[in-house]
Amino acid sequence: MSNESIFVQIDLAPEYKRNLRDLSKRFRKIRVDTQPIIEEIQASNFIGDRIPGMGEDYVILKVRIKNSNIQKGKSAGYRMIYQIESPISVLLLTIYSKSDRADISPNEIRSIIAEFEESE
Repeated sequence: MSNESIFVQIDLAPEYKRNLRDLSKRFRKIRVDTQPIIEEIQASNFIGDRIPGMGEDYVILKVRIKNSNIQKGKSAGYRMIYQIESPISVLLLTIYSKSDRADISPNEIRSIIAEFEESE
């Protein structure tokens, strides 16, 4: 019996990189806060809630992450949006602070995906 675990490849969309860089200027611990989530995804444990309105073509999930720099829990923390491209490939689309914006629309997500596909 094989005990090998599947290692999921993670790509970063340009939008994710920009937002992470900008947020890290205000929230010094963002990389520490997001690391356990990234490790869960790499271990093929796709956590979070599926975003409605994306159709059957895309499997997009939103996960809530606690912001260690503020004392308000997950509800006021970060939102990481990612796409499951295949069982072994995930694309981190964007990350934002809940204090900066309430939500993200399916159209915004589609344009982030389009921008990533153009940059490939």
